Formats: sequence, C-alpha cells, structure tokens
Amino acid sequence: MAQFLQTVVSGLALGSIYGSLALALVLIYKATEVINFAQGEMAMFTTYISWALITHHGMSYWPAFFVTLLIAFAGGIGLQTVVVRPLARASVLTVVMATIALLVILNGAAAWIWSPQLQFYPSPFPTSSWVIGGVHISKQDAGTFGVVAACVVVLALFFRFTKLGLAMRAGALNPAAARLMGVRTSLLLALGWGFAAVLGAVSGMMVAPTFFLTPNMMQAVLIYAFAAAVLGGLESPVGAVTGGVLLGVMLNLITQYVTFVTPDLQLPVALGILLVVLLIRPSGLLGRAVVRRV
Repeated sequence: MAQFLQTVVSGLALGSIYGSLALALVLIYKATEVINFAQGEMAMFTTYISWALITHHGMSYWPAFFVTLLIAFAGGIGLQTVVVRPLARASVLTVVMATIALLVILNGAAAWIWSPQLQFYPSPFPTSSWVIGGVHISKQDAGTFGVVAACVVVLALFFRFTKLGLAMRAGALNPAAARLMGVRTSLLLALGWGFAAVLGAVSGMMVAPTFFLTPNMMQAVLIYAFAAAVLGGLESPVGAVTGGVLLGVMLNLITQYVTFVTPDLQLPVALGILLVVLLIRPSGLLGRAVVRRV
C-alpha cells in the first residue's frame, strides 16, 4: 500500500504538468478550433529565458519565474497578433501549418541562441522528502503540484469572477454573438494566447528541474498534454486538468505494476490510451458531443 500511494503521489506531480499544458491547448482550441502544435516549443523557449535570467543575469528563482510569466504573456499576445491574426480568414489547415512552422522556428532559435547542449535547470524546492505513514513524498513533487494547481485555480477564478474573464468565455462560446454585443473578440483571442503561453511557461519551468533543459524537452510533454486534453475533453478546461492528472497517475501505476512496461514505453502507452479514448468516447470524459446540422 505504501508503494502504491507513493506511485500515485509522484504521478500527481507529472499529471499536473500535463494538465496545465493541456489546459493551454484547450484555451486556444475553444476559441479557434485549432490545436496549437507550437505550445510545447513556446513553453521551452520561455523556460530558456528564465534559465538565462537565473544563470546569466543573477536573478534568484522566483523573481525570474514571475518575470518569465510576464514575458510569456507578452510573447503569446505577440505571436497571435503577428502569426495567427493575419490568417483569420484562412482554412484551419493553414493555421495548423502555421503553428507547426512556429514549432520549428522556435526550436531552431533556441538551439541557435543557447546551443542544443544539455543545461542544468535549478529547482526551487528541496530534494528531500517527507515520510508520512511509510510513504516518501518528494518535496519537489509536492511543490510542482502546488505551483501548477495554484496557477490553474487563479486562472479559473479569473474566468469565473472577472468581467474580462466572462467576456473571454463568451467570445470563445459564441464569437458572432459576442461581437454583436460589442465584445472585441480579436483582443480577447490575443489575451487567450497570452494566458496559454503563461500556462505553458509554468509547465516548462516545472519540467526542467526533473529533466535537463534542451530545445527538445517539451516535445514528448506536448504529446502527453494532447492525450490528456483528449482524455478529459477538448471542449472542457476542467476535463483537460482532470485528464492530465489521471494520465500522470495511470502511467506511473502501469509502469510500476505492469512488468513489461518500462519508463521508455510510457509515451506509446499514452498514445494507446489516446487511441482508445478516440474510439470509445471521442468527446472525452468530461466533454460533450457537439451535434451539427448539415
């Protein structure tokens, strides 16, 4: 039982990271019905910025963390304005190709600016553990879960209780009706990209201490996040976070108790879960099927 609980606790930390990036994907998908394939590389790039602030400019971790979130927010708005907004009347496939091009550009730019070599990223949390009932709970895992959960809660409160948040929800739900009511949907879409970039930055800065910092570090995480978003429901922000936590716990339990599944096989297992969900319930666990009249 102690081993089981320890496996679940460590899965919660990874699952929260997948959930935050999945939520970023859902924020953009709900507004545009397009998957942003550059979301992981945007997270990686901002993580490199935080690393540069810490190692080259002498900032401590938390000031660099919050400065990076501001940079990520501005960068998300800038990318939407420069890359996505001019394609507003283009096909969905064109916008998807633009996000793939952005993925390649950001990956190459990070390797060019900071080199493709592995870099050590500091952790703000101690490497020790708490022992509760025979279960070793890593302080780093607990801190990661707490930071991601706090960011998700703040964002949820923003969308629920602020005028701007309600306007963004209305614009995502029915853009045409929102425009008729005087809502500037183009501005709200840019803000949505900014918030998605902030969530991605949080994911990157929480992943980097566990793995080494490289230009390719978020590519596998993006696949896990996409699987989590589909598992929870691409139309459901709550489902995205729930799907991420469930996926992280499930992968840890499968790796622990299924003998032939090693950590190297976690990605194929996640893709298998994605395939099963698409076959059985395409709308996800908390999503709802959309009926369109044709």
